[in-house]
Amino acid sequence: QVQLVESGGGLVQTGDSLRLSCAASGLAFSSYAMGWFRQAPGKEREFVARITRSGSSTYYADSVNGRFAISRDNAKNTVYLQMASLKPMDTAVYYCAATSGVLTAAQRMRVTAYDYWGQGTQVTVSS
Repeated sequence: QVQLVESGGGLVQTGDSLRLSCAASGLAFSSYAMGWFRQAPGKEREFVARITRSGSSTYYADSVNGRFAISRDNAKNTVYLQMASLKPMDTAVYYCAATSGVLTAAQRMRVTAYDYWGQGTQVTVSS
């Protein structure tokens, strides 16, 4: 049974940093590209970042580029999202996801391209 378990969320102030973790089990972790998405109340789930299987390439949404960094440790079956200069607009539930597909630039931002999802972790940024 595949499980993705996020952790590290919380309540922070504008400008603070936070690191999210996602521990994977039940899958060959290094065979999956990993992504982070987020969903704010009343909004659709949106792409945040993605990292390739080896970790050699990363991709970011424009809204977080330069502030967030995705990384992975294949020995620990864990993917991370380091978030800096947080803003109230970053408030959302953050989800990690895994995909076995080879995705185009457009596909990597789509929820439907990912095979497995975690339960999410809440990040709240106060002004």
